[in-house]
Amino acid sequence: MELFWHRRDLRVADNVGLAAASGTGDAGGAGDVDRGPAAPVFVFDPGVLDHASDVRVRRLLDGLAALRDDYRERGSDLLVARGDPETVLPELAAALDAERVVWNRDYSGLARERDAGVRRALDAVDVARDARHDAVLHDPDAIRTNAGDPYSVYSYYWKKWTDRAKAEPAPTPTGEDLVDADRLADAVDAVDALGSDDGAVADAAVGDLPTPADLGFAEPDADLGPAGTAAARERLDDFLDEAVFAYEAERDYPAKGATSRLSAFFKYGEIGVREAYAATEEAMAEAESDARPEDAPEQVEEFQQQLAWREFYAQVLFHNPEVVTENYKTYEEGIEWRDDPEEIAAWKRGETGYPIVDAGMRQLREEAFMHNRVRMIVASFLTKDLLADWRHGYDHFREHLADHDTANDNGGWQWAASTGTDAQPYFRIFNPMTQGERYDPDAEYITSYVPELRGLDADLIHEWHELSPTQRANAAPEYPSPIVDHSERREEALAMYKRARGEDPDD
Repeated sequence: MELFWHRRDLRVADNVGLAAASGTGDAGGAGDVDRGPAAPVFVFDPGVLDHASDVRVRRLLDGLAALRDDYRERGSDLLVARGDPETVLPELAAALDAERVVWNRDYSGLARERDAGVRRALDAVDVARDARHDAVLHDPDAIRTNAGDPYSVYSYYWKKWTDRAKAEPAPTPTGEDLVDADRLADAVDAVDALGSDDGAVADAAVGDLPTPADLGFAEPDADLGPAGTAAARERLDDFLDEAVFAYEAERDYPAKGATSRLSAFFKYGEIGVREAYAATEEAMAEAESDARPEDAPEQVEEFQQQLAWREFYAQVLFHNPEVVTENYKTYEEGIEWRDDPEEIAAWKRGETGYPIVDAGMRQLREEAFMHNRVRMIVASFLTKDLLADWRHGYDHFREHLADHDTANDNGGWQWAASTGTDAQPYFRIFNPMTQGERYDPDAEYITSYVPELRGLDADLIHEWHELSPTQRANAAPEYPSPIVDHSERREEALAMYKRARGEDPDD
């Protein structure tokens, strides 16, 4: 018997570690043998929960409920425990008489520290352990420059990424490959009988999930949408059926709904990256047929690049774990962030007086999600218009995004702040009015989230910064005037970055 430890891989299908643990077939490791069946477990780790948020805990519980149902359909169940994995997993292995504990690797610094502790704990009780490569198509150490260094420029990384062979989806275990629900229940009784001194697994149960309150969190107000593999596949199928063939042309327009909206499913591992990539290859084959526009293959490839971006940032974090709190790019004199508390608070509330910025911040609050183009706009506004440290934005996104991913979010924020790998040059500063007019010309997205502006002509919305106080009061008395002057702050931002670079700001 094997114990499979779920973490950010809440799925049964295309799960390399689960396939290996259940003996479903060669799941990416040489010499796999039929060791099954597998007993699946999820551990609520206090160390991980310390970095969680209301939104992400609720979304995690939704994903676990869907995973539990998938196991029950196969005659098994999900073993759920609370405590330090270093204590929980050896005890569960003993209760189940498991020969080995298997999991899929995670690549953040905290995850690697946790996993090292679990390895030592299992070694101490002579339980075998195995960690598999699963979360991304290419291991963060697999794609390097010709000199052997990790990549810091995406375009070069992409060229090698796209040329590398991609693994096929891992086989899906059946009921015969999994420990049945009754035996899992017996294991819980065995754990209770052990009576551990610290009570590490006193809350072990089969299928019973805690509430957010049980874990010390509140129910979020945001509408998080569906969770689980079935919902992920439905979303992927809908996207690849039509929208992907206009992806490059339409993805920057938030009102069009032209993006995949798969980010939360990837974050919780509810769909395997190999399965998703294989589906894009099928779409590519269809795109090359006569049934699609001539540029359709390029449109699909543009979406595949988003998968590559995930992996690019994963390898940046893997090789530079300090970027979570530190700038990737070093400035000679350091950046003199303004960090005005009132301006940052207005940005968080979506009350800056810049409609496209406020729409994005309110979408974040209502849906725990924000369109990618708008993420870039609000990040540029915080760092270049408000001259605020990118860490304020990263922390706010981490608290409110259901799809928060350390590598992706950190990479995006440092890109916007001109402090990261392959970052936006400091002198390229988004104009929030121009961005709104270009990517939401009819103000459809804006008025979806900023009701104060409904009923106004789009031109008037995009000219909000140019109106007089009287004109604004007459047009939308409840919507604020711009809290800063973009032109003035642009010049301040340029001077701030020049000083950080050791240059004369007047040059």
